[in-house]
Amino acid sequence: MSGHSKWATTKHKKAVIDAKRGKLFAKLIKNIEVAARMGGVDIEGNPTLYDAIQKAKKQSVPNKNIDSAVKRGGGLEAGGAEYETIMYEGYGPNGVAVLIECLTDNRNRAASDVRVAMTRNGGSMADPGSVSYLFNRKGVVIVPKGELSEDDVLEVVLDAGAEEVNDLGESFEVLSEATDMVAVRTSLQAAGIDYDSAEANFVPTMQIELDEDGARKIFKLIDALEDSDDVQNVFANFDVSDDVMEKVDA
Repeated sequence: MSGHSKWATTKHKKAVIDAKRGKLFAKLIKNIEVAARMGGVDIEGNPTLYDAIQKAKKQSVPNKNIDSAVKRGGGLEAGGAEYETIMYEGYGPNGVAVLIECLTDNRNRAASDVRVAMTRNGGSMADPGSVSYLFNRKGVVIVPKGELSEDDVLEVVLDAGAEEVNDLGESFEVLSEATDMVAVRTSLQAAGIDYDSAEANFVPTMQIELDEDGARKIFKLIDALEDSDDVQNVFANFDVSDDVMEKVDA
């Protein structure tokens, strides 16, 4: 029986991962569609579209889906929805500040999804502006380590406007002003350095250190929020140490 139950568990985990993957694909496609609508279908002249496509490719979204999204966004193919970006603010367990970025064609549905996820998972909604001041909009480029050292990366990105390079374990995080992100990404490409993603994110100015219980609660809340098709990104100002992360993973 043990073999069977192990398979059942693995199968369940795989189903969850596949379901999440399906949701991730849909969100990446939506990003491409909106980028094409906002800045046109010419990748050379639309860096936001370029980065949205690169991110989708890194996650193995099929090329035909990417092409269709570009065409729908550019009005070259029928079926594109009118999406709008809405930011919601709130607090999670342990007073963690949470910013929720939605991309939706139905404002009421998005608001309802976010509110339900927050209230069911120990969070509460906050007034606009009461949480966002704890974050700065920054360009964030993630570079896989490979054979690279922090100095290798720093040397390439410093003149392009990078402010700092952080070691994330498996990769480096290059932070810059949001307006300098394309220059940072371009300088990495010119130096032949691969990157996983480049996007403007909300980076917290201070972080709350969480224990195992706090980490489990905030991860549960973020999972619930990301389960909504309308939620594109969740930003929060918590930090979890490697020791705590190991316990959570176990």
